[in-house]
Amino acid sequence: MKAFYILFFTGAMFFITACGADNTPATDEATTEEATIEPKIVGEEVSYKADTTEMIGYIAYDENATGKRPGILVVHEWWGHNDYVRKRAKMLAELGYVALAVDMYGDGKQADHPDDAGKFAMSVMQNFPTAEARFNAALEVLKNHPKVASEEIGAIGYCFGGGVVLSMANTGADLDAVASFHGSLGLPVMPEKGKTTAKVLVLNGAADPFVTPEQIAAYTAAMDKAGADYQFVNYEGAVHAFTSQGADAYGEKFDLPLAYNKEADEKSWEAMKALFSEVFKK
Repeated sequence: MKAFYILFFTGAMFFITACGADNTPATDEATTEEATIEPKIVGEEVSYKADTTEMIGYIAYDENATGKRPGILVVHEWWGHNDYVRKRAKMLAELGYVALAVDMYGDGKQADHPDDAGKFAMSVMQNFPTAEARFNAALEVLKNHPKVASEEIGAIGYCFGGGVVLSMANTGADLDAVASFHGSLGLPVMPEKGKTTAKVLVLNGAADPFVTPEQIAAYTAAMDKAGADYQFVNYEGAVHAFTSQGADAYGEKFDLPLAYNKEADEKSWEAMKALFSEVFKK
């Protein structure tokens, strides 16, 4: 992992001694202050199409940042494009990226019950060409944003979205790095040698019953066989949705093994930051 490099600028101090009757030295101190511009994070909805379906995304960036920045796609949980995925896009913007929270269901559709969420997710993942088209439509929107360095693109995803970004990496999509947070591993597209070129980070809850040991074994074996550059991290005691502070309420309401884990949330975010810092040399 690359560490951040900080340049320290110090003002030079010059001492000039003048010859005089009282023999008192005269000094002249020069200092240089670096002008700073406060970040101004803005977020705005953006509409785009995948085939005939209207997609409603959300893009966040620092309006005061100069120069082009790496772009990051953010793919939502199975609940759909909601406030949580927009919050993560803003957090990425605070780190200096341009982040686009993707809509994978169309029309900004959201679910408020696991039955509906499951149906929405399955309808996309069981028809992966549709998922691929929707992801790539968002990718083009991000690449064409005036603040984005189009050759520097990453993606992150949560739950359902984690499965999406891992699958897209396996298709050979134009991505430099992807990170999956408590993402599904029963993928519609498995890695193949020469195709999975992005650096991959899988951040998993070791106690997540939705990700089985068999799935982990199959995925890691396939990644090894493909010669992919990846890291798989298990967080002890963490169950599904460990990054979401709303997970406990959902878990209690629907009797599901969902729970927020502060330590795993913070550590996984730091791991993602390190990945992007390394890949994009930030």
